[in-house]
Amino acid sequence: MFQPKIPTMPQPSGLVAPPAVVQPNTITPGTPAPAPVAAPEPSRPVVQMTPGTAVALVGAGTAVVLVVGAVLVSLLLAVAVTSASVAVCAVVVRSLIASNAKRR
Repeated sequence: MFQPKIPTMPQPSGLVAPPAVVQPNTITPGTPAPAPVAAPEPSRPVVQMTPGTAVALVGAGTAVVLVVGAVLVSLLLAVAVTSASVAVCAVVVRSLIASNAKRR
């Protein structure tokens, strides 16, 4: 029952035909490909990086990182405050139930 059963490989049925022989074909050169067309110039001007724009990009990146960090920290703080208040409520309810049970 617990012995693995290894499947046997089935034998081919019927006659097996030998593979067909493929005859090589000769390649004749065709018409040459058309010459590549030059790409049109972009309609927008290329953005030039100056020291002022580099400083602006660094400042904007820093501001984004600070805002995202503040949002994440505030969410973590909200979760911590909520869990602490739920724990305090649980202790108060448990105390009320225990004191109510002692009075009976």
